[in-house]
Amino acid sequence: MKYIAIFIFLFAYGIAQGQTYPAGQEPDRVILNLTTDAQHTQAVNWRTTVAQAEGQIAQLRIENNSPDFQDSSLRVFKAKTTFFTDNEKRQSAYHAVELTELESGTVYNYRVGKEGAWSEWFQFKTADGTDQVSFIYLGDAQNDLRSRWTRVYRKALQTFPEADFVIHAGDLINRNNTDAEWGEWFYAGTGINSSYPQVMVPGNHEYFRDEEKKLTLDPHWQQQFNLPTNGVAGLEESNYYMDYGPLRIIALNTQVIMLDSAYRKAQAIWLENILKDNKQKWTIIVCHHPVYSTSKSRDNFQFSGLFQPLFEKYGVDLLLQGHDHTYARSPLPQKNEKKPVYLVSVSGPKMYEIDPQKDWMEKSAENTQLYQTITIDNNQLQFKTYTADGKCYDQFELNK
Repeated sequence: MKYIAIFIFLFAYGIAQGQTYPAGQEPDRVILNLTTDAQHTQAVNWRTTVAQAEGQIAQLRIENNSPDFQDSSLRVFKAKTTFFTDNEKRQSAYHAVELTELESGTVYNYRVGKEGAWSEWFQFKTADGTDQVSFIYLGDAQNDLRSRWTRVYRKALQTFPEADFVIHAGDLINRNNTDAEWGEWFYAGTGINSSYPQVMVPGNHEYFRDEEKKLTLDPHWQQQFNLPTNGVAGLEESNYYMDYGPLRIIALNTQVIMLDSAYRKAQAIWLENILKDNKQKWTIIVCHHPVYSTSKSRDNFQFSGLFQPLFEKYGVDLLLQGHDHTYARSPLPQKNEKKPVYLVSVSGPKMYEIDPQKDWMEKSAENTQLYQTITIDNNQLQFKTYTADGKCYDQFELNK
């Protein structure tokens, strides 16, 4: 009885502290993800209780500034539903829809759910097919998401509301397969994840070893995100690429690169093919582990040894990385030099110290939460790093 009482107390305390996030009758964890055709499609995911699983849909209309949403442009998309049991043994229903046949450069409204249990109406804009793109890049969020990361994520959108999407460079949470932490991550993105498409790669904290010691991606990942599946077989939605305007975004799964030699080789072959056939003006790699580390004893030679030559051979422009919980930027390439700008950043509160012996860093910071904005306009790329209070800490410009 004593242990039961302790369990009940801890469970009740967790609820009181907002540490558990059970599914409800109305949709939650609503999120947009970029697809491989951002001009004409948009992926949407959300969650409900199992009791509400049947008949989930998305309604979509072109924004016309009228409060009457039942107009002639209204379209209905039936959701694909799967059931999921989280680490707390709670079952919920996850729903996925791909909104298709969209018009380029158009503002849309959508809501998800079913009669009697709808989400609010959200708004997003499709890519317009021009040579312009703007987005936000965030390093590791990972810890204290609700209490100490939320302000950084929200400040990033206050600073850069014109962003087309948001990129997360891994370690979105701290303890893999922990539903409460995913609840905090979605809480921090309230009103953002459902209006700005999200692009993410997993970090080491999204992985664990199963009972057979197999390296396993957090099962929440593919339940709650809807990312491209055009990467290496077996790494769907964690290794992929997409084009947006003049930009090619390539997502690498560096956790399996570091720990699995077969996937390391397979991603290297895949990457070279993607770079070799690349007709986009700008190329950005998003990955968790950095080529150049900022900390002692953290050089990721399994990754850098095989992949860095490809980055430089094919003229990748930027590497957006995390993992080291500091900020660092390499020097800008010299004229006619194909070397990328290597960036490491952190948006969450977990911090490491910088090793002063690392001489690759032209600009660096420690014990500082940051966010980044990137704007591409045809032949020019502008990059800015901001501290949590919205002050510009670092910036540079690249020109083609």
